[in-house]
Amino acid sequence: MKGAQMIMIQPVNTLSKPELEKQLSELCRQYEDVKGKGLKLNMARGKPAASQLDLSMDMLQLPADCTLEDGTDARNYGILDGISECRKLFADLLGLKAEQIIIGGNASLNTMFDTLASLFLFGTQGHKPWSQLKYEGHTPKFLCPVPGYDRHFTMCEELGVEMIPVPLLEDGPDMEVVTELAAKDEDIKGMWCVPVHSNPQGVCYSDKTVRALAAMETAADDFRIFWDNAYAIHHIYEEKTVLNIIEECEKAGHPDRPYFFFSTSKITFPGAGVSLISSSDANIRELKGHMAAQTIGHDKLNQLRHVQFFKTPENIRRHMEKLAGELRPKFDMVLESLDKELKGSGLLKWHSPKGGYFVSVDTLPGCAKRTVQLAKEAGVTLTGAGATWPYGKDPEDRNIRIAPSFPTIDELEKAVEIFILCVKIAGIEKLLEG
Repeated sequence: MKGAQMIMIQPVNTLSKPELEKQLSELCRQYEDVKGKGLKLNMARGKPAASQLDLSMDMLQLPADCTLEDGTDARNYGILDGISECRKLFADLLGLKAEQIIIGGNASLNTMFDTLASLFLFGTQGHKPWSQLKYEGHTPKFLCPVPGYDRHFTMCEELGVEMIPVPLLEDGPDMEVVTELAAKDEDIKGMWCVPVHSNPQGVCYSDKTVRALAAMETAADDFRIFWDNAYAIHHIYEEKTVLNIIEECEKAGHPDRPYFFFSTSKITFPGAGVSLISSSDANIRELKGHMAAQTIGHDKLNQLRHVQFFKTPENIRRHMEKLAGELRPKFDMVLESLDKELKGSGLLKWHSPKGGYFVSVDTLPGCAKRTVQLAKEAGVTLTGAGATWPYGKDPEDRNIRIAPSFPTIDELEKAVEIFILCVKIAGIEKLLEG
């Protein structure tokens, strides 16, 4: 495919049916050539490449001294909420309070699920467990900005939470829709938020949006915001920050509303990082009470490794600059290819993120599944069409999430060329059907 002439720059609405048929014939010829090469390329999930992981290899050395500041031997039992050195490091990095942090295992998804499950089993701050709603003829519901993160939706499905899609705008979720829904339905118990470089569009919440989320009135007194700040420091082109949701909720008189999540999964090692949850003093006490029945504490040696490797927030930021240097050429290549081959064609729209791990694209209505299918048959694996919507049902069948991080540049170039070819074929097929 390399070197093949990728046609279709002019707007499709200016082409006659014979012109579209001619272009489709040429595109299909190119597609058959690609299929014959037996390629196996993957842009499905936001996995760090080996070159990114290599930057943290020195961390795998055993700590020289396993004695903590308080005299505890990190090799032994104890310290339910994580070692103080680690809580302080990430508190300073993220603008949180160390005493309002619990350090978890390698995955913030674990912490999110456990937190959600505890609300179902025990309720919160004296409110009835969410599981009881079902016995009363009700169903707990969550607001889900879309496009969004498929694993958030999977957690809701697993626990029987009804998901309500909410449009995600350029400055965050559509707050007119959010405030109206949350104020009138007491079964709406929470909301997912990825406030910085959202998955998949790369949206960053405005100050106005954060303040509105903190201050809005909700019918449910135990309404909770799950603030998944996974990409808080994952800047590629431009540093973006948002207001501190915990502070804003305190100011607005709703201190228990937010649960703030973060991890080093894409900073150090996805399989051996650390995660954290931060919230109000009351919520942290409550969560620690449930944790005490579950575990003695998470991996303190791993927490200590992170502290000894990074030492300061400034060193973490410098590390992130190196990671950005690894990712930027890949994002450049994807965005430049889309711009060169599809800008102005009318076949695809896309977001140009400032950071994060994904590029979100929208095909013509009804073309996402067909595009993904064509790509798969040509040897390119993409995230399933519809994955960015609750229940996997994109009502317009448009959105596709591209994950450029894992392939090599050469692999990525081939995969993007094939993806663009499939977008063109699916789009022209749809136009000819119409």
